[in-house]
Amino acid sequence: MTPAEVLLWSQLKGKQTGYKFRRQHGIGEYIVDFYCPDLRLVIELDGNVHGTPEAEAYDQRRSEYLASVGLQVIRFANTDVFNNLEGVLEAIRNACKK
Repeated sequence: MTPAEVLLWSQLKGKQTGYKFRRQHGIGEYIVDFYCPDLRLVIELDGNVHGTPEAEAYDQRRSEYLASVGLQVIRFANTDVFNNLEGVLEAIRNACKK
């Protein structure tokens, strides 16, 4: 896991949000960063490599596939996890309520 994934996982594991999350979970041909099966919620963290046109196109295809199988996908930049962890957690808690 990347340092941002380690930090976010420390806040998600053990049902700290009230829901069980899995890390590095396979869905179809993709491996998502974090997945809550009860909510059908995927959380993805994006580092520097996600800023290229090729990576953005890949991420778009991936998100479209995940949505097509009924999953909600929320994305955060690694920098958001490091600089605004509470804001990221609040966004995740809000997504869990929907």
